Amino acid sequence: MRILFAGGGTGGHIFPLIAIVREIKKLTQVFIPPLWQDIKFRHKRRVTQKGRDKEKEEVNFFYIGPKDEMFQIFLSKEGVKTKIIWAGKFRRYFGLKSIFKNIIDIFLKFPVGFFQSFFYIFFSAPDLIFCLGGYGSLPVALAGFLLKTPVFLLELDVSPGLANRISAKFSSEIFVSFPVKEMAYFPTNKMISVGNPIRRELLEGSKEAAVKIFNLIGNKPIILLLGGSQGAQRLNNLVIQILPDILNNFEVIHQCGIKNLAEVNSQTKNILMKNKGLEMYYHLFPFLEEEELKQAYVAADLIVSRAGSGSIFEIAAVGKPSILMPLPESAQDHQIKNAYAYAKNGAAIVIEEANLSPPLFLLEKLKHLTGQPKVLEKMQTAAKEFSKPKAAKVIASYILRLR
Repeated sequence: MRILFAGGGTGGHIFPLIAIVREIKKLTQVFIPPLWQDIKFRHKRRVTQKGRDKEKEEVNFFYIGPKDEMFQIFLSKEGVKTKIIWAGKFRRYFGLKSIFKNIIDIFLKFPVGFFQSFFYIFFSAPDLIFCLGGYGSLPVALAGFLLKTPVFLLELDVSPGLANRISAKFSSEIFVSFPVKEMAYFPTNKMISVGNPIRRELLEGSKEAAVKIFNLIGNKPIILLLGGSQGAQRLNNLVIQILPDILNNFEVIHQCGIKNLAEVNSQTKNILMKNKGLEMYYHLFPFLEEEELKQAYVAADLIVSRAGSGSIFEIAAVGKPSILMPLPESAQDHQIKNAYAYAKNGAAIVIEEANLSPPLFLLEKLKHLTGQPKVLEKMQTAAKEFSKPKAAKVIASYILRLR
């Protein structure tokens, strides 16, 4: 079986892809040879109770999308072949620069990307195409449709982007993260609500391991601050403004973003030098790798995060109360819509950036919540009820039934 994944444009698409690939491997007991060889995933089914051998199967994974070093690094670790194409992005903000870029992307990059996708699909002959959204998936979906290859779509947010709204017309099925009643943009008969595919390994953290990894003191409530791949800087600035006040009350694990590390590290060091004794309660990271993230999740008493769909469903799966601060510039306001859709049942509190003045407002919210154990318990229960930790397995099973 040959499975072609398509996507790109935002970092939120890579981890659902990895989750699905891992579940397919688990379901097929895939063997992965060294990456420098021609990658073929060979599977010999388990012997039945009667001792009969089953035939061998092959599962080949491919990914096609715009150039993205993070995608290539992560996917190479999972044994997924990647193919780079051009992809055009349509910008909705006005200005001479954006208009010029739109002309280049629409009339040059998109057509080239379409023909690259068309010939790649024609010669590789995948059994199906699974689009994860983003402008990088649109030329692939269109080419696959014209070549009569089944196209499946994954929509992670309540409000889909333009690429997914167009790709939906070419798709046989649309897997959605949020309940169907929240999704007003797709035909109901095409939608399957499964949740956002998360890496199940994130549910395997332990508090003992977390203490060792982060050198946690543990005598204060632990707050996990997640900036996300976009908009982390403003959240960082907010935290820096009130850092001594936060650390007087809490122990903090702070993911600040790779690009922001140098600046945040410099500023926080200066602050902590003037506030001796608080540095032991502050744990700064540019990016939390999978092993670190799963331990941070299990250690946290409360999580402060942006409202990307991936973050929301991971927080729900680990059953943690949260404060969501949606990115106001997100396309179609999808983070704001995600946040309120999730908070409906009481799993989270939403604070929009416009309401974060003065900065101490966030501190007071943190103190208020952590001072009410029963409220936190209700939020934990609501998070678990919302979660769908088996989403990746459901999608993987669906894909494999198409053989």
